[in-house]
Amino acid sequence: MAADGAEQSALSDPGAWATAMNNLGIVPVGISGQPLVSDSLCIQRFDPGLGLITPINPLMAGISLVPPPPVPPDMPLIKEIIHCKSCTLFPQNPNLPPPSTRERPPGCKTVFVGGLPENATEEIIREVFEQCGEIIAIRKSKKNFCHIRFSEEFMVDKSLYLSGYRMRIGSSTDKKDSGRIHVDFAQARDDLYEWECKQRLFAREERHRRKIHEDRLRPPSPPPIVHFSEHESAMLAEKLKDDHKFSEATAVLFTWIDRGEVNRRTANHFYSMIQSANSHVRRLMSEKAQHEEEMERAKEIFKNALLAILTQFEQITAVFTAATRQKAWDHFSKAQRKNIDIWRKQCEELRNAHSEEIMGIRREEEMEMSDDDSDENPSKRIRTEENGVCDPASLREENDSLRWQLDAYRNEVELLRQEQSRSCRQDDDHTLTYAHGAEAQIQLLQQNMHNMQQQLASLQEKLASKEAELEKAREEHRYLEGQVLALRDTLLNGNGEAVEGTNGELHEKAVNGCVPSLFLGRERRSEVIMRGGVASEKEALLLGIISTFLHVHPFGANLEYLWSYIQRLDSKVSAGELERLMVRLPAMFRQELSGVGATLEKRWKFCGFDSLGSA
Repeated sequence: MAADGAEQSALSDPGAWATAMNNLGIVPVGISGQPLVSDSLCIQRFDPGLGLITPINPLMAGISLVPPPPVPPDMPLIKEIIHCKSCTLFPQNPNLPPPSTRERPPGCKTVFVGGLPENATEEIIREVFEQCGEIIAIRKSKKNFCHIRFSEEFMVDKSLYLSGYRMRIGSSTDKKDSGRIHVDFAQARDDLYEWECKQRLFAREERHRRKIHEDRLRPPSPPPIVHFSEHESAMLAEKLKDDHKFSEATAVLFTWIDRGEVNRRTANHFYSMIQSANSHVRRLMSEKAQHEEEMERAKEIFKNALLAILTQFEQITAVFTAATRQKAWDHFSKAQRKNIDIWRKQCEELRNAHSEEIMGIRREEEMEMSDDDSDENPSKRIRTEENGVCDPASLREENDSLRWQLDAYRNEVELLRQEQSRSCRQDDDHTLTYAHGAEAQIQLLQQNMHNMQQQLASLQEKLASKEAELEKAREEHRYLEGQVLALRDTLLNGNGEAVEGTNGELHEKAVNGCVPSLFLGRERRSEVIMRGGVASEKEALLLGIISTFLHVHPFGANLEYLWSYIQRLDSKVSAGELERLMVRLPAMFRQELSGVGATLEKRWKFCGFDSLGSA
């Protein structure tokens, strides 16, 4: 009792209370003009003037406060005694562990306060916790606990600082006026609802920001195509003549044709616009030719530059060759000789690489020239392929080029041998290394020479065989011409009855190329059928259709017109097949040129009855 009375007198006397606090080394904290809990203790780096702290990421769940930096464990947090008007809060023993808390709910603004004194009223609770921030609601229970809802989330962290304090109401020592309070996070539907609303707001803002960003980066939509009218067609015709607006105008023209704007009334307008579009073909071809000339010029400049570089490499190599001779080599030191040898090898490697590059460019040029030669006369190439005989001129050119390359390799081998004989007077190490390199190069060149000789021999054999085949084909051609002349003389000089009786049969056989066995031997029949006649039933049907079609066109028809007609009957027939069939029968079909200048075209005519009329 005496101790309780002394404690009560000490609480009633503020001077004695201050003396006791000074003796314990604790500075008492009052409620006059000083905050209850320091912001720096609850939330480090928190500025009260900023209000709410901006969330880290609006789409990330969890607390929306800036995480404080880690506090070192060796730094103890010293709590002080807190005085209020109606009660006093005493801190717990600093050696005890801090009060535990549950996991913080998202958007938590409500705290659970337990361990309150039985005589604690709502006014006392508001007086203690109002120092942490604005209180929206207090829900007190009859079992010494309550729930306090603050207006902001950071106020919850301030209120957690009071967890573990012992509350004593006034100066009473009664058990009902004292209790150790425990502050913890509380789950509230209102807090969760507000937090979800806020997250949805942030998500909407993020989607809006992302949409604005995507709209800014999205390419602009193409302008709409105008509808067809005579006025718009006249304007489009003018745009088609302009080179800068040609692409835009062709897109509009394509859209109009695709929409089905072409009819009998507008056909002339569309024809003129298509003609204007076709007039740009010549300009495009000229531009292409100009670009090809520029490319060829650039290739020539590059080739000349490479040749100049290779010439300088040859000069540098000559300098190294002169420096490695005996009269100059003996005056260099060992380190200088080593450096000169290394430099010489590097220079030779670079020279060989450049020479190979130049040889590759020359090979490409030769291949392009050979391709151009083969493309000069396609009709001649088609005929030689049909006869199974290659052109001997191309083989002769290839033979000459191979012979020239072989001579070049021989010259290089001779030069290498001369250099090897000159450098034999150098010291042993240098001579051995250089001789090995020269021998390797000689072996490589000899192998290339051997390959070239084999290729040359095979090409010569091929040339001889092709020349023999060509001569054989010429003899067969002359023989067939003689047989055709003999057959014509027999037909013309026969008696009347024989002509009347066998005219149709002989004419049909002559047309089909099936020469009777009276005039040809058995060994020549199959060759005549394959070279100048009908080889199958399909070709016979095509021959009849072509003859009928051209007979009703006395002025002839071009190959495309004829092919488009036959395509309706047989879609597998190609234009080349029709042309080869008509070329094989010159007695029935003749090709003539009609028109002048740009209207020049090739027309086929049926001339099967001309020979009969002349007879």
